Amino acid sequence: MTKGAATAIGFCAVLLWSLLALLTVGSAPVPPFQLSAMSFAMAGVIGLVFSVRRGRLGETLGSISLPAWLIGVGGLFGYHALYFAALRNAPAAEAGLIAYLWPLLIVLFSGLLPGERLSGLHILGAMVAFLGAALIVTRGGGGFESSHVFGYLLAAACALTWSGYSVLSRFFSHVPTAAVTFFCLASAVLSAVAHLAFEQTVIPSSGIAWVSIVGLGLGPVGFAFYLWDIGVKNGDIQLLGTASYAAPLLSTFVLIYAGFAQATVTLLVAAGLIAAGAGLAALGSRNSS
Repeated sequence: MTKGAATAIGFCAVLLWSLLALLTVGSAPVPPFQLSAMSFAMAGVIGLVFSVRRGRLGETLGSISLPAWLIGVGGLFGYHALYFAALRNAPAAEAGLIAYLWPLLIVLFSGLLPGERLSGLHILGAMVAFLGAALIVTRGGGGFESSHVFGYLLAAACALTWSGYSVLSRFFSHVPTAAVTFFCLASAVLSAVAHLAFEQTVIPSSGIAWVSIVGLGLGPVGFAFYLWDIGVKNGDIQLLGTASYAAPLLSTFVLIYAGFAQATVTLLVAAGLIAAGAGLAALGSRNSS
């Protein structure tokens, strides 16, 4: 697989993540950890079916070392657990903005990877794109308060967790992408434990809720993780990190199309910043190569 193809596959995960907000709205009133448990379980079952059909289930499981388990499960479950905890301890806009530092951190941390060259254009592009995402997440306003410091710290840990998982995955390129199957299943179990400990079980009562839950398990909280694994292990990780800021932009466009949000001048400015940031990162990758 070429580097360009792997990058394109990884970006497909970003496209799927753009559906996260819409499907999460549709799955209401199912609580977060219950929703994660159901979605991760579906994602794991899908992976199991493919692994069994290929006859490599045992081989895949045997290829996962303890560090790979820690990185994989820590990344998938850890990110979502920290994100949910951050939203409970800080306003959604501010917590979301801090959590969305992960693409910028991916770009910065990628400079530590063997064989990678981090240029000023990569950093500038990621920062410009982050400004665009900030406009979307905070809706042009928002402010930080000292009373929510704990929530902000949780959000920062969330960003560090996903960026760390994405960058460190490069050191486990020998572990097949099918291993994500078991990371999803383990995350489903941990999410179910957290759900039983902190939430009350809600049975979806509408067809829209069930369709949304299945959609999450097939897409944003499912197949997207397999695509992302291919992208971060074999693709242009700097470009992929910067391009990830398209997720909140595309997510907003999806919500507008579905009638849950309205187009604004702020959105157009954010779109321009994110596009410019991705362009700068692409130029940086081109110059580096």
